[in-house]
Amino acid sequence: MTTVQKIKDIEDEMDKTQKNKATSYHLGLLKAKLAKLRRELIAPSGGGGGGGGVGFDVARTGIASVGFVGFPSVGKSTLMSKLTGTHSEVAAYEFTTLTTVPGTVKVHGAPIQILDLPGIIEGANDNRGRGRQVIAVARTCNLIFIVLDVLKPLGDKKLIESELEGFGIRLNKKPPAILVRKKEKGGINISNTVPLTNLDMEGIKAILSEYRINNCDVAIRQPDATPDDLIDVIEGNRVYIPAVYVLNKIDAISIEELDLLYKIPNSVPVSSREWMNIDELIETMWEALDLVRVYTKPRGQAPDYNQPVVLRRGRSSIEDFCNSIHKEIAKQLKYAIVWGASAKHSRGQKVGLDHVLEDEDVVTIVKK
Repeated sequence: MTTVQKIKDIEDEMDKTQKNKATSYHLGLLKAKLAKLRRELIAPSGGGGGGGGVGFDVARTGIASVGFVGFPSVGKSTLMSKLTGTHSEVAAYEFTTLTTVPGTVKVHGAPIQILDLPGIIEGANDNRGRGRQVIAVARTCNLIFIVLDVLKPLGDKKLIESELEGFGIRLNKKPPAILVRKKEKGGINISNTVPLTNLDMEGIKAILSEYRINNCDVAIRQPDATPDDLIDVIEGNRVYIPAVYVLNKIDAISIEELDLLYKIPNSVPVSSREWMNIDELIETMWEALDLVRVYTKPRGQAPDYNQPVVLRRGRSSIEDFCNSIHKEIAKQLKYAIVWGASAKHSRGQKVGLDHVLEDEDVVTIVKK
């Protein structure tokens, strides 16, 4: 029996099992078994990890990458070509794009790489249509644009989310506030600082048992934590990526229908062919990437607002700033002077390497 068949059997059994306290242990076991089987699809035991392949590995450029994911013929290539000026094969039939096509768009001075991925099909996480390679590239992106046809957005949205979830991608979510710390002895100790509304002790023990974890401390600090959240923490191979739903081809619908589309969370309706609402899409992309622009100010001169140093949130310290310019600068730093949101006062603040910068700060480096 193949891994895909085993997954289908477990999913069928879960659908047939009533959800109550008496079945929580059994359902916990099934969920853990399912996660382990899906892990085999993400990184098959034969080696290789399921990613890459001819046309899928691309050189990464820019400060961040945005992957275009969607079913065939939804307009990804047209949007990519117009955004970046990079030619991505466009035609009115399915599977025009057969490899990853990279391009770059500059937003607020920051170079951002755009990756046009081949159209995925239902069953992609089971490697139908080379889907595993496509989604493996999506796992490495900083932001995912899920491009949908406005004439059937909700159905396609659900299918694509399912494919990405099955490959360990968690969209618009943060890592669960759950700690699982293994130890050599002492059994299983479970503590929670919030009510367990979707988890119970039996279900937790069943999941730990399936992973052969007999001695550990489990601390749950997340309201409404689910068995899937606990499994994600144990598996440790999930990626948490922001996603924007790009609802394409709005030139084909009415104003009344367009108003309904705006009710879909994290969505931006556009027309790539008619270049409608692209400015909003670019601004939404910028906000979702949450980048930090830092302007340099040589001593005795005005700040350079034309060429910002762009950093990623969470890696925006003075040391990161120095390293992005040249590796030796941090070693030579005496102190830095910072103006802007991260400074304590408007006249500037002297700081060291560990100071965290905010967007549009101005920095002067003083060497030893």
